Amino acid sequence: MASSSISQAPILHSIAATHLKPRSNPTTSSPWRRRTFRLPVIRASTLCESSALLHAAKHTVDTYIENGMVVGLGTGQASAMAIQYLGQQLRSGALKDLVGIPMSVAIASEAAKAGIPLDQYATTSQIDFAFADADVMEEETLVAVIGRRILQEDESLIQEKLILNAARKLVFIMTEKQYKSDLEGSIPVLVQSLGWMEAAEAIEDLFLGDAEVWRRAAIGQAGPTGGDFPLITREGHNILDLIFTSPIQSLGEVARSLDKLGGVVDHGVISKYPCTAVIASSEKGLRIVDQMPRDAAGIA
Repeated sequence: MASSSISQAPILHSIAATHLKPRSNPTTSSPWRRRTFRLPVIRASTLCESSALLHAAKHTVDTYIENGMVVGLGTGQASAMAIQYLGQQLRSGALKDLVGIPMSVAIASEAAKAGIPLDQYATTSQIDFAFADADVMEEETLVAVIGRRILQEDESLIQEKLILNAARKLVFIMTEKQYKSDLEGSIPVLVQSLGWMEAAEAIEDLFLGDAEVWRRAAIGQAGPTGGDFPLITREGHNILDLIFTSPIQSLGEVARSLDKLGGVVDHGVISKYPCTAVIASSEKGLRIVDQMPRDAAGIA
């Protein structure tokens, strides 16, 4: 494992506001009445995390993107920051002759507004570099989970994985709490809409006692079946959230097990080499990890 750190001082913000208004009570010596307004509380930790992600996004653009590259533009908060910064670099002339390959319609819109020239992904696309947010990443293996946040029909987990896997070099951006062993939470699983329940039952049986399976709803939380409005992807698939109730021992093993099930189209587990993790921390600065996954063979 190759790891390096880049220091960054944490940023703290405090907010206060008052307004003074004349007071008409003649019995009071002071002619003013103080009125205090409550503003929405923004936690210092949230602001620090956003600042750290911005630093990670800028580092990704400055370190890995060069003139003339075809760049896969990923989804997520840090990726959106990287897209805005990349647009600034193009407008200033620091970078030139770039083409972006967006991973969703929303990202295409953001990138176009930032002034990044765009092209559509094709199976023949030669992508030099790609970046994206990882929902979580497994220490040691650098196997990541993506797709936990997909809520719109125009987003495609399939296209995102195709672009990430096609890139010659890949960077995942995340916070320190998203990079760890003994991962928790969910893994999105794409299944055929027709017969989704059979696929859900097979997945539940496979991970019996360790996880639950819920069909993702297009609106809010609608229970295990996805309610009356289950999310349907642009390819016509349902998303099943495989929600682990105990720590995930190996993302690689989970992926290989899912790949063998009938009705499963794809999932949010991805392993790619070469891959770099850019890990943002408001206290420790940036941590950069490059590693060849040793036990992730066979994961797409």
